[in-house]
Amino acid sequence: IMWSPWQLVYRTAFGCMVLEIFIHNVAQGLNVCMSGSATSCEECLLISPSCAWCAQEEFGRARTLTSRCDLSQNLQKRGCEAHNIESPSSTIMVVKSEPLSSKGSGPTQYDVIQIMPQKISLNLRPGDQTSFEVQVRQVEDYPVDLYYLMDLSLSMKDDLDTIRNLGTKLADEMRKLTSNFRLGFGSFVDKNMSPFSYTATKYQDNPCNGYKLFPNCVPSFGFRHLLSLTDKVDRFNEEVQKQMVSRNRDAPEGGFDAILQAAVCKERIGWRKEAFHLLVFATDDVPHLALDGKLGGLVQPHDGECHMNENNEYSGSTKMDYPSLALLGEKLAENNIYLIFAVTKRLYVIYKNFTALIPGTTVEILDQDSKNIIQLIVNAYNNIRSKVELTVWDQPEDLSLSFTATCQDGQPLPGLRKCADLKIGDTVSFNVSVDARGCPAPGTQQRFTIKPVGFKNRLEVSVDYRCACGCTDQTQANSSRCSSIGQYTCGTCHCDPGYLGARCECQEGEAGSMYLSACREAEGKQICGGRGECSCNQCLCYESEFGKIYGTFCECDDFSCARHKGILCSGHGECHCGECKCHAGYIGDNCNCSTDTSSCVSDDGKICSGRGSCVCGHCQCTEPGAFGDTCEKCPTCPDACGTKRECIECRLFDSGRLSDNQTCQRLCKDEIITVETLKTEDPNAVLCLYKTENECVMKFMYSEHANGMSVLTALKEPECGAAPDAMTVLLAVVGSILLVGIVLLAIWKLVITVHDRREFARFQSARCRARYEMVRRMTWPSTSFDLNQHKSMARLENGCLAMINNQLNRA
Repeated sequence: IMWSPWQLVYRTAFGCMVLEIFIHNVAQGLNVCMSGSATSCEECLLISPSCAWCAQEEFGRARTLTSRCDLSQNLQKRGCEAHNIESPSSTIMVVKSEPLSSKGSGPTQYDVIQIMPQKISLNLRPGDQTSFEVQVRQVEDYPVDLYYLMDLSLSMKDDLDTIRNLGTKLADEMRKLTSNFRLGFGSFVDKNMSPFSYTATKYQDNPCNGYKLFPNCVPSFGFRHLLSLTDKVDRFNEEVQKQMVSRNRDAPEGGFDAILQAAVCKERIGWRKEAFHLLVFATDDVPHLALDGKLGGLVQPHDGECHMNENNEYSGSTKMDYPSLALLGEKLAENNIYLIFAVTKRLYVIYKNFTALIPGTTVEILDQDSKNIIQLIVNAYNNIRSKVELTVWDQPEDLSLSFTATCQDGQPLPGLRKCADLKIGDTVSFNVSVDARGCPAPGTQQRFTIKPVGFKNRLEVSVDYRCACGCTDQTQANSSRCSSIGQYTCGTCHCDPGYLGARCECQEGEAGSMYLSACREAEGKQICGGRGECSCNQCLCYESEFGKIYGTFCECDDFSCARHKGILCSGHGECHCGECKCHAGYIGDNCNCSTDTSSCVSDDGKICSGRGSCVCGHCQCTEPGAFGDTCEKCPTCPDACGTKRECIECRLFDSGRLSDNQTCQRLCKDEIITVETLKTEDPNAVLCLYKTENECVMKFMYSEHANGMSVLTALKEPECGAAPDAMTVLLAVVGSILLVGIVLLAIWKLVITVHDRREFARFQSARCRARYEMVRRMTWPSTSFDLNQHKSMARLENGCLAMINNQLNRA
């Protein structure tokens, strides 16, 4: 092929430009802005929050050679002036932020503020995450409305007898916590229809007819409101004393019907807007759930509305099905009501599972005759007031929210929207990050609400979207810059159908070998990567049934990214040119790893019980011997005995640290078996000992069963040594002193005796010698000294020696 000199120069220059751009991209790695398919400013802004658009007219002649969509700093380096760069960012504006209140009652009770700020406005660019801080405070002396909803089926007769004077006692206890307390009362049994109740003629007026144990009772009913919330607690006692139990046929009760009516019939019940709402639900059996009504032919779902007749009874009991858990949760949250399940021990696990599905609920164990009902309510109130949890209402689908809680210890806890173990008056904060994943229709404004569970205060958030570019305001139709056959906007031409090129100078179908090199990513590679056609100096990418193919050389698509369980980017990210761009709250090559740590928080509020790390929403235990969903089980850990000791103290002896802050029942759920004698033969159990305040020793065994339950086997009472008898101790001390004295006297006497005898022997020896010398001197000079005298002298000398030896031996 023969080329003219100008063609040769053109191809050489063109090839050098392509090579320069290719080397630049390789050196910088994947540039998501330039590798995208943006042909307009708006499309560029959607690719990534770091992308910017150059609206300068003399910036590049062709999309394939110089992309106007790039990082802002790259655009400036390549000659785009700063004022021609379109790169909006997300902004936040606080609309209303009144300070938090410190007290709930008194003249300011109608203006109590427990969350700050109250209104904010967000202006979001897709992908450009912004954040704001929310502060929440549980104020002191906040008014309390308590509605007592009681099961009046026959099995609750002894409970009814117990609470006949409940109002006065409960008011006295609650006034220790708040100076503004009101009490109400309602009751329920079940739907008065078959098969839930006795409907035969002989049972219409007295369902207990023929029942020998209790022959008289009132007809069954769904829900009956008996006393609106009032500060006259004597009226509560009067209403309770009027009540009689009823009898239904099956074991489950219609309590959920009653809960929903008590929640939504605000005017009848008397809920105050500026009060803390408590609904105590007392029962000894399981409830009927949604769809159970079909057994009686009730196919109409519950509509969630108030249906109270002039007699303050639930009129929809025999017309609609029982409400679902989701509907209950929605209505309780909508009316800022905390639900307290007061149930017998055998039902604890069932209702505990309900609390996980209904926000703002708690469960407490009720004695068989309700004797502990006052302490139960006080404990539940303290437990509720010791924690703050945020909920989000009406969250738009294209927004991602993530929370970071900062509780009393000041440590940020990513992924958590809840703080526990708080004191009334404490202030906690939450950092809320917001990320828009796309752009709605122009002019769309979204709203959502952040609200602490059970609070009347809320934070209202309005959202606008920054998806448009300012340069679009100068759009020119049929511009001369676009050969009068296209629209000029933001520095580029948008050609009329059938035309293409940087200035709309080409018609579709025109092609020539001199243009083909501009459509190759590198020498020797296919034109447009084999996934498009080269037309007028640029690639036109093919359509694909799998997704979109784009890029300067059709090298990118939105379907060739990593998948998890067959789902592209796990459904938690967007595919950009072979790489998953994860939504907020997810990481990983395929975006399958959640950064939310709420599922890793153990009952004591620690991440993985302090024995591991939270990876992708699951605990990986690093402490040897630790296991469980939150690494909460670890018989061999150094702190195992110390942790379980606190549960032994509070559960068995009502003492220790956990008994003071009313968290024993929440944190200590292990089975505790008490025995007279502790057997230590089990090799899989750990023996734990500790000294009590009375200097006694408490022993217990800690083991984990194969079913995952922790079991503590403890002595019924600590082991204490018997106190010594005072008289015995006194006699032992006196006897010891006397014995030591006698021994010392005997030793002293022995020493003196030996000393005296030796001195006496020396004296006798000296005396004998003196006598011997005297006799010898008297007889020795005499001439008549004979043999007899000599013998007498010898006997005298021998006698003295014998006596001396005898004295010495005795000494």
